Amino acid sequence: MGTGTKPGGWLTVKRLRAHGTILALCLWSLYTWNLATPGLRDRNGNLKGTDFLHFYTLGTLAVAHRGSDLYDMNAQAALAAQRVPEAAGIRYLPLYPPQVSIFFAPLAHFPYGWALILWLCCSVLLYGICCYAVWRACPNLRDHGWTVVLLAAAFPAVFHLIAWGQTSALALACFTLMFFLLRDKRDFLAGLVLGCLILKPQLGLAAAVIFISIGAWKIVVGAALSAAAQLSAGILYYGMEPLRQWIHLLQNARVVLPLLEPKPYQTYSLRTFWTMLIPWHGLAFGLYAVSAMAVLGFTIACWKRSQSVPLALRYSSLLLATVLAAPHLTVYDLVILAPAFLLLADWLIGRPATPPTRTLGTLLYLAYMLPLVGPIAWWTHIQLSVIAMAASVFAIWRISRQDGLKLMA
Repeated sequence: MGTGTKPGGWLTVKRLRAHGTILALCLWSLYTWNLATPGLRDRNGNLKGTDFLHFYTLGTLAVAHRGSDLYDMNAQAALAAQRVPEAAGIRYLPLYPPQVSIFFAPLAHFPYGWALILWLCCSVLLYGICCYAVWRACPNLRDHGWTVVLLAAAFPAVFHLIAWGQTSALALACFTLMFFLLRDKRDFLAGLVLGCLILKPQLGLAAAVIFISIGAWKIVVGAALSAAAQLSAGILYYGMEPLRQWIHLLQNARVVLPLLEPKPYQTYSLRTFWTMLIPWHGLAFGLYAVSAMAVLGFTIACWKRSQSVPLALRYSSLLLATVLAAPHLTVYDLVILAPAFLLLADWLIGRPATPPTRTLGTLLYLAYMLPLVGPIAWWTHIQLSVIAMAASVFAIWRISRQDGLKLMA
């Protein structure tokens, strides 16, 4: 987030602070103006909280123990309209695992408006705690607290997280806690936290591949046990049938993805990058597989040099790879990159200003800002932010390789 560089670079602290201030004022003024209407519909006619309605409905099903309706779009649409009359006609594709509905059951006891406010407050609090915790672990950013606050508030991903009422703050909390556990070499506990991403399994895919590839078996075993425990909670509450239905949906996810991504320019991963660019589905998927393997390969190479590559670089590469390799990732999920921006900014400030470090700083700035112009991809068919993130992974690998060669010399 504070992608500062050494004095003399174009990414000065003063410039970053100005950009953050302007962006935060524009985004949150627009959000406030859009929601400043009576009732539960905003100025654009959308339900306030948008995706939160789905979680509210799942929580209502959990309260009633209606496990058979967890993957029934028609039953959920009828229930949503019953509980929130303004939501009539809104339908969501149910793809979350069964235990997620149990998590949202307490909020279902409140009217929709109050439940939404509570959820948004929890999301903001989680985001703030995660950013603060990582900032405290960054000694070179200690003197730039207000700049970090401004850029954290202006982060386009957190704006979308709140505007959509989504759950990505939970994923951010998992990734943040996992970083500190890895830093303290508590690998099994880090694995238990990683397994919590079964909430959004696409966000755990890259980490699973990376840790299996480097033989980090304590992390892998912990993740498997944690994920199994959460799925077991759903089984104990509902029985086996909802879990079977969820697994069946995942197996057919490629068929339902068009329903899940009505606006592909709002999704950010290598899969949607190639899908928007290449009109032939088979070729696009093949390019996605190849490019995702390349990104994962660069990240795995960094992790295999753990003796010479700081955890800040390795973990940032993992977060970027998580976004890029995910089969489905919407703009609000980019909030998981917050620790990467902070960790890399701290590392860059502590390094001599060289062409590779200046390049990485510029790429991080672009990765932070470019989601703002994501809708342009509707016409250009090129998601520039995905290119910036992929180039950042390559830049981290290149820097780590050069540092490793210096240590060997």
